[in-house]
Amino acid sequence: MENLSKIKKVKAEIKRAPEDFLVQEITANGTILSLDKAYLPGELGFSEQESGKFVVFILQKRDWNTAQALIGLAKTLGRGRKSVSFAGTKDRVSVSTQLCSVFGADRARVASARLKDIKVNAAWYSDSQVRMGDLLGNNFSIKIHAEIDEDKLGDHIKRACEELDGMFPNYFGEQRFGQRKNNVEVGLCLLRGDFERAAMTFLTDTSNEINQDAVAARKRLAERMDFAEAMNYFPRYLKYERMAIDYLSKFPGNYANALRRLPRQLLLMFAHSVESQIFNEEIEYRIKEHRLKLEDEDIAVLENFYGFPDYEAIVHAEDGREVGKYFACGNIVGYDTKRLTDFESMRLDELGIKLEDFKLKKMPEINCKGTFRVFFSPFKDFSFENGAMQFSLPAGSYATTMVDEFFEV
Repeated sequence: MENLSKIKKVKAEIKRAPEDFLVQEITANGTILSLDKAYLPGELGFSEQESGKFVVFILQKRDWNTAQALIGLAKTLGRGRKSVSFAGTKDRVSVSTQLCSVFGADRARVASARLKDIKVNAAWYSDSQVRMGDLLGNNFSIKIHAEIDEDKLGDHIKRACEELDGMFPNYFGEQRFGQRKNNVEVGLCLLRGDFERAAMTFLTDTSNEINQDAVAARKRLAERMDFAEAMNYFPRYLKYERMAIDYLSKFPGNYANALRRLPRQLLLMFAHSVESQIFNEEIEYRIKEHRLKLEDEDIAVLENFYGFPDYEAIVHAEDGREVGKYFACGNIVGYDTKRLTDFESMRLDELGIKLEDFKLKKMPEINCKGTFRVFFSPFKDFSFENGAMQFSLPAGSYATTMVDEFFEV
């Protein structure tokens, strides 16, 4: 991907250990949830009450992804996985804090709940659950392992930071496109209604598969197309693939319903990866063409009290230039997108899809309405101390994308 900073990158490593990647959530009222710190409800904008349908709590975890950590906690509390919710996902290989909630639990039990590498820093009753998006952003501290001394490293970071001037390309990170980097291909098949090809790409594509047992299994299935036999040799850790294969062994040819055996969020990720790819390509195009400013066909959002984009405060290009600080946005294309840029129209044509294809008649549960996203994200509170970069990003912006402006990792 095209970088905004033109300074030559330094080779480096991150995430050698979870402690190298600290993520502290920034709550809706602007509080950074510090590690190992307890908070009173009032400090975070909640009222103090003696009871409530939900218990809101601060989760601190190490080397867990958010969903698995909450499922584990829910089980210890005697609650189901649907009882828990959170404001935003956090990297698995990290030490992180975040605001969560659980329905129908006892506050004291939540506060004292413990699992390996998981703890609850504070808990209180509330009549409202924590919902996805109930955060401003995240504060990061990322240890940089580079083969140059710290003084030279600090100088490199300072020069790159000055060149970025508080903004970086708001690309979707590699996580969006899957470990095998084939989410876009699967997503395009879904949008075109080719469920057989979507399923078989998911099951048999080996182009970026690193596990040799999985490579052999995928190739064998592609050659023989015997789903009942595949249940005997497909690696058990490929649980989602096995769900689809098991269904196809019982209902041959029903590829759409085989895909429905997968979690809805995974199916959505396939479709969303197509939107994300088009958005990333548009940023790259704008950087190459030096089109970094707000243009007439753009929409914009204003700055919130924290200095991050406020997606509720939308203005058009002709108004955005008159109202102070704003951020130019591009479409995350979907069936409800009102006005495409020339670039977006061109890419949809090249991919052989239309806006109406994002409303899947045969799989409406993964319809993509579309939204928008700032092209260039702000970063705040930047520093470099003791070999670690510290900075804050808006919700939805990727720290790894920010680091990519400085280092080849």
